[in-house]
Amino acid sequence: MLENKREIHDRIYKFVLNVLQSIKIVPKTTENLILIKQVVRSSASVGANALEADGSESKKEFIHRFTISKKEAKETYYWLSLISDYNPNLKKNFFELIDENQQLIKIISTIILNTKRK
Repeated sequence: MLENKREIHDRIYKFVLNVLQSIKIVPKTTENLILIKQVVRSSASVGANALEADGSESKKEFIHRFTISKKEAKETYYWLSLISDYNPNLKKNFFELIDENQQLIKIISTIILNTKRK
């Protein structure tokens, strides 16, 4: 699926940058500001936890960190979906981002499963 472990980190990093770019177009209503804050935190946490996994001292810690990364990715999916549905005129702007988010969840899940099998 991925050529090397560096690729997942690059892909997550680009995803987070795309989240940060995409939220710039969201109207700054009271409701949206809350959603924006949440999606920034959760998306950034996906990458931070994946990087921490690489510094793990054990297989158990590696799996734990990627499991947190996966949970944060799922939370990010929730916030991106809320932003998209609450602002229907922006739905098309968030389609690719939400798709990439789902792909990252699948890749991280695969990393966890493959590591458990080793």
